[in-house]
Parts: sequence; C-alpha cells; structure tokens
Amino acid sequence: MAIREILQIPHPMLRQRAKRVRAINDSVLRLAYDMVDTMRDANGVGLAANQVSELWRVVVIQLPDEDDARIYINPEITLREGERRVEEGCLSIAGYKGFVTRSAWIRFRALDHTAKTVKLRAEDTLSQAMEHEVDHLNGILYTDHMEAHEKLIKVVEEDESAPEPDDADAAQDDDTAATNGTDADDTPQASHASESGLWLPEQDSRNTPATLKLK
Repeated sequence: MAIREILQIPHPMLRQRAKRVRAINDSVLRLAYDMVDTMRDANGVGLAANQVSELWRVVVIQLPDEDDARIYINPEITLREGERRVEEGCLSIAGYKGFVTRSAWIRFRALDHTAKTVKLRAEDTLSQAMEHEVDHLNGILYTDHMEAHEKLIKVVEEDESAPEPDDADAAQDDDTAATNGTDADDTPQASHASESGLWLPEQDSRNTPATLKLK
C-alpha cells in the first residue's frame, strides 16, 4: 500500500461532505489500506477519506491498545447518549489540540472491509474517534465544537533527553483510556488478527470474497 498526503486546514475538501460507497471494490479497498498506512505513519488514532483527498464515506481507526486497524465503510451513528469533555486533536490541524464535548457512548453501524455489516455500542476512545471521523465525512472539524477557537492548545514535542516526570505529573485523564463497551445483542468488539493486519468481527468465519481481494 502507500502513504498519502494528509490535507491541512484550510483545504476546501475538508469542508465537503463525502459520498456513500455503493460497492466495495478494489479501488475502495486500496483507499482503505492506504489510509491505514497513512494513519499509522502519522501516529494517529483515526483518519477519514476526505483527509486524503477522497470524498468517500470511509474511515479507519486503530485504538492504542489494539494491534489491528479497523476499516468502517458508510459508518452511521444511530444513537448518542450522555456528554463528556475530552481532549482532542486532528491530523489535519497538526500541532494543536483542544477540549470538546463528545457523547458518553454511541451506537453505530457500518460495513467492514469484507462487506459485513457491523453494529456496535462504543464508548471511551472508540466512541470519541468514531464521532470525530464521522464529523470529517460531513465536513465538520473538531474545532467547530469548541466554545472558543482561541482555546486551541499548541502541542509541544517532548525532549527525549529530558528526565522522567514524577508519577503525579505523568498521571493521565481516564477519558483517554481505550476501552470499548458492548451489549449482549451487539457484535463483540474483540480484536482478531488477520493476514492484512485488520480487525475482523468475532464469529465472522467468512473469507474475503474473491471479488474484493486486492490484485
């Protein structure tokens, strides 16, 4: 696969609404796999297709505690519950972060890269990442949710030669913990390794159809 350029604000494509994918063909899969490579190269948690100049409703997510990436095609958030304040950044607004209000948990559905329908209840990092990426597909940036744009915080890269901080200084907010929730009637969110390094839903014993395999 390939690493693609990530668009930066104020590129107009970041404000355009992406189109639904009608068929999961080789072109869509190549885009998705390129997005996974691009996201990993940029040390990101998620990426939407319009961030790499493609107006299709495709997102990729890799949670910090998982080895495999997730591909979601035509993702749709069907329910949002609760509110929480979280710290958020964006690969298209490099070097800055801010605080926004996100849902406590969501339900969403999408197709995965094998064309299987996935329905999940998500919370914590997965919920936040999905809301962030679906916003991208609708031309919305996380800064649109901020109370004041001047509250953006410039990210300062840590000096690797600096001494280790005290335990108290190194404490992290629990909101950044990467744990996923499921209901009994939802598809479990366990990770399953595949040869392509992609997440597959549990109990999905089907192989990728020949028509969907990359040539």
